[in-house]
Amino acid sequence: MPIVAPMDVDGFVVRAGFLGDAAYVATGEGTIHFVAVGETHLAPHKNGLLAAELSTDGTSLITSGDDGAIYASSPDGSSELLAERPRKWIDLIACGPNGAVAFASGRTAWVRLSDGREKEFAHDRAVGGIAFAPKGLRLAVSRYDGATLWWAGTEGKPVNLTWKGAHLGTSFSPDGKYLVTAMQENALHGWRLSDSQDMRMTGYPAKVKSFSWSVKGKYLATSGANAAIVWPFFGKTGPMGQTPLQLGTRSDVLVTVVACHPKEEVVALGYQDGMVMMSRFEDNAEVLLRRPGGHPITSLGWDNAGLRLAFGSEKNEAGIISLQDG
Repeated sequence: MPIVAPMDVDGFVVRAGFLGDAAYVATGEGTIHFVAVGETHLAPHKNGLLAAELSTDGTSLITSGDDGAIYASSPDGSSELLAERPRKWIDLIACGPNGAVAFASGRTAWVRLSDGREKEFAHDRAVGGIAFAPKGLRLAVSRYDGATLWWAGTEGKPVNLTWKGAHLGTSFSPDGKYLVTAMQENALHGWRLSDSQDMRMTGYPAKVKSFSWSVKGKYLATSGANAAIVWPFFGKTGPMGQTPLQLGTRSDVLVTVVACHPKEEVVALGYQDGMVMMSRFEDNAEVLLRRPGGHPITSLGWDNAGLRLAFGSEKNEAGIISLQDG
């Protein structure tokens, strides 16, 4: 049976996961908890913490807040100020290759390169989401009526991808062939980047707020229904013409968060009622990881070995679930 070790946290959990062997939980109250052999507690932001992302080299947690600051924090207790936009509400960040960090507020996105140089990207409408391509310094910015692809390291011309409506969270496929956005409506939209072919993924009863690519990038798992909706992305047309998998189905409780396993075609699911489950793509086999009875799960994050899963909820709940062999 899985073992659940609770952590003492306050408030809404923005992000939970692992930095190497250390588990971390970042809360909206502005506190970052690191748990390894001992515990370290940091509060780099003056006010609340709004977003958190793991650096691509896995050595620090990048956070932003309503103080307009972006920090890199580590389990050794250090926090470094990377950038600052006083009086800005920085609620979108993304981590890219070679230490690049993107962040956004209002209609503007910025990229801070590893040498401290910054580039600014202005848009006509508010930025809804940002993401780096898996290779190269290419930044996707989702917005109203589509997304824009920028070259952050050069002066190359941007590429505009269009589709009517408000586009929010955004993600590149691990192979860089597709860009997917979560819509303000209950749907996903995608583009095949080789020819800008549109892909429409609909049928959700609620907004999609969480998505996670499988270990080899063959599947995209999403929240927004009473099961994890898992779209196949193999083949020349991606999910078009293919039926998605539905994993971890429950009769009347929505999935709020999904997190694909780092080594196997398995997904962890967090639900509205605090339950956490694990489900296998091949046969929908399920393992209960945490019983229901709490607040909606807001974040899930695996360690590199896929043997521990950190979780957090909307209110004062977090912990580490350890899987046992056999």
